[in-house]
Amino acid sequence: MSIIPLRRAGIAPRVLAGTVLCALVLTTAACGSDGSAPGGAAASADPSLFPGTKPSASAPVRVAIITNEGGAAISQPETTAAAKAAVSYANDNLGGIGGHRIEIALTCPTREDVATARTCANKVVEAKADALVVTSTGLGATIAPIVTGAGIPYITANGATTPELTSPASFVWTGGFPSILQAWAKYAKDKGYRSFTAFVIDSPSAIGAAQQLGAPAFKAAGVNFTIATVPAGTPDATPIVSSALRRKPDAVAVIGESTVCISVIKALETAGNTADTLITQPCVERSVLDAVGSAIDGTQVATPYDVISKDDPEVRRYDAIMDRYAPDTPTGGYAGIGYQGMMSFIRAAQGVQGEISPATITAALKSAKNVPLPIGHGITFTCDGTALPPLISVCSSSNIFERFDAGKATDAQVVRLR
Repeated sequence: MSIIPLRRAGIAPRVLAGTVLCALVLTTAACGSDGSAPGGAAASADPSLFPGTKPSASAPVRVAIITNEGGAAISQPETTAAAKAAVSYANDNLGGIGGHRIEIALTCPTREDVATARTCANKVVEAKADALVVTSTGLGATIAPIVTGAGIPYITANGATTPELTSPASFVWTGGFPSILQAWAKYAKDKGYRSFTAFVIDSPSAIGAAQQLGAPAFKAAGVNFTIATVPAGTPDATPIVSSALRRKPDAVAVIGESTVCISVIKALETAGNTADTLITQPCVERSVLDAVGSAIDGTQVATPYDVISKDDPEVRRYDAIMDRYAPDTPTGGYAGIGYQGMMSFIRAAQGVQGEISPATITAALKSAKNVPLPIGHGITFTCDGTALPPLISVCSSSNIFERFDAGKATDAQVVRLR
């Protein structure tokens, strides 16, 4: 069964114009994992993972990296370390990109500040980079127009704003929050659920995204969808949760940053919730896991990447690469999004032809088909604008669901919308 695409569900591009899509859900999130540190994978890694193929062409592919390091509230240096590890691996073993060495033109931390993000974007243009890879940010609306306006492709694993999601010069490897909402609607329909309640942080962007993107998807699935708002920093959400549970929903979801996750998850346990519980990635940050303990057991987290399935070839490759090229960086948390963003770019651009330039890189990305999504549990992506209409920049609409038991994610499963 497939959820009706956004356009068919009555959401036109103009509805999304100017709407920030819940950046906190998309970019402040740790992967559904135990946050483990490196585990000596390189020493026992399959030698075939490191074939030693070096670049042969003289002209490099000059890639800029923008990251959200140094912010007072959010700082994810591990995403940068993982992206650079992917570059080192490609240069040492994949022949770079199409035989061209990958050169990091610059690395610019935004501190998740609008002014700094604008400065970083302008530096990318001044550096005449062939492509920009953004590890994660909630400021894509500031960065993307400047970069794409200069003809430089904007690349990220997980977009959060309209300019990232709807520009023909932007490439977003996963569907992010819009596809999570559709995946939840599909899940509820497949389970035969009749009602679904989302506990959403009281933020215009989060509420707007849930209303404009979630409500039509659940309506198309024949599931009643309601929203209960929870202010950030709420110490005890029990009154809000208890009131919502009186409607006896078949499933509930938590959409918010760590304080909302902690408050709602604890309140669900206090209220004796028996409904199926779905969560977003901020709810598996270490601070949340430490605060809620066993209350998170039995929930399912929607995530764009899988680092828990140690028998998966993509996970083994990721672990081995990180152990060799970023041995001091924990692999279980934010690092995965930086690795996925850069390695997806490296794979998708391998078919580049002619003189290296932003135009030839863009052409290569648009022509790549069914590219394996790094640490994507078998998901592939194609950037032809059809994965999640009308979000033409999104290259895949599939998501990974992981179940939490004993405080750890298990049983990764792919939910495909198309």
